[in-house]
Amino acid sequence: MSEIDFASHVSGVHERLSAVLEPTPLQFNQYLSDLHGANIWLKREDLSPVRSYKIRGAYTFLMDALERNPDQKLFVCASAGNHAQGFAHACRNFKRKGVIFMPQTTPQQKVMKTSAFGAPHVEIRLIGDGFDAANAAALQFCEDEGGLMVPPFDHPQIIMGQATVGKEICDQIPSDVKIDRIIMPVGGGGLSSGVTRYLQSVDQSCEYTFVEPDLAPSLKQSLDAGERLKLENVDNFVDGAAVAQIGENNFEQLKQFSADDVLLAPTDGVCGTIIEMLNVEGVVLEPAGALAIDALKRLPKTEVAAKTIVCIASGGNFDFERLPEVKERSLRFSGLKKYYVLQFPQRPGALRDFLMMLGPQDDIARFEYLKKSARNFGTVLIGIETVKAENFEILTKKMDAQGMRWQDITENEILSGFLI
Repeated sequence: MSEIDFASHVSGVHERLSAVLEPTPLQFNQYLSDLHGANIWLKREDLSPVRSYKIRGAYTFLMDALERNPDQKLFVCASAGNHAQGFAHACRNFKRKGVIFMPQTTPQQKVMKTSAFGAPHVEIRLIGDGFDAANAAALQFCEDEGGLMVPPFDHPQIIMGQATVGKEICDQIPSDVKIDRIIMPVGGGGLSSGVTRYLQSVDQSCEYTFVEPDLAPSLKQSLDAGERLKLENVDNFVDGAAVAQIGENNFEQLKQFSADDVLLAPTDGVCGTIIEMLNVEGVVLEPAGALAIDALKRLPKTEVAAKTIVCIASGGNFDFERLPEVKERSLRFSGLKKYYVLQFPQRPGALRDFLMMLGPQDDIARFEYLKKSARNFGTVLIGIETVKAENFEILTKKMDAQGMRWQDITENEILSGFLI
């Protein structure tokens, strides 16, 4: 398909989608603009009916499939996240039976939410402990029952649906504003391949930054190698972008870019962005939805300052049961929370002496005697929060001056994982 045909098809898809989906807003964000000395716009895909852009691809796939075969009765997908919810919403709209295969480890909140979007047309089946098992079961079910599999990202119709995000950006940006850079998250590549192809097809010239979790760098490693690679291990914390292999159709579009165009966001740093946007702007973002905004902190200042930048906030399906963990990881990443193992002398007043070392901005968040190692001292696990990272340097100098035996285990994965 030529670039002109692609743009025309995307416009047609967008027109059909408009009958069931309102365009998501493109909003100028004053806080981020002031913070970075730039003009920052947010494409709020977190405000779609299912709080993610995934609904676009799911609707586009089903519309095309039913146009080709109006008698298709059964659609199937494997997903534990946003794709499942977009798929369920589309099945309900088109009144078609949908079967969704989810891992048994999927949080009940996600299962219930997906079911609510698709009721009464969607059935959810919990299979296996991870995506691979659920996907294999879905494929087998399609073969046995004559269902049509709806992939999450690696399909031309899915890409075209996600490309409507790019069309809306072009339609919504004021005519006197020139976009210098678009920042978007990358998981399987449906959004990034669709948006870049559409913008190129309409001669919208700008720079691109693709953002992946640092523990799931599928696109970056594939661009480095010049071919699609499959990662052996992927951390699933940023679950909306934790993909072991970029899609085949998606990589075909994205291989024109350099690995230098891909930024790897530290997972704990993304947690800080989630907390920041929630506390300051009242915007609820899931980890993958925060990737593009987080990138503003990681890019060279020369690529951000005084520039007009669009960040795609791709999703807001955040499980608030995760909030304590997100806050914990954010504090540790920013150096505002540390864990120490201390050895206290077994004498009256030892604890009081230590407490006197703490500054007015230091707060004890965890205190636990581990065991009495000997008659003359005891071992304590202590967690401390503060408001300035340099306060820990002051504390450790005081502990050294008093001859205390201590160990910072904040970054010790083995010890902190066992004790904390």
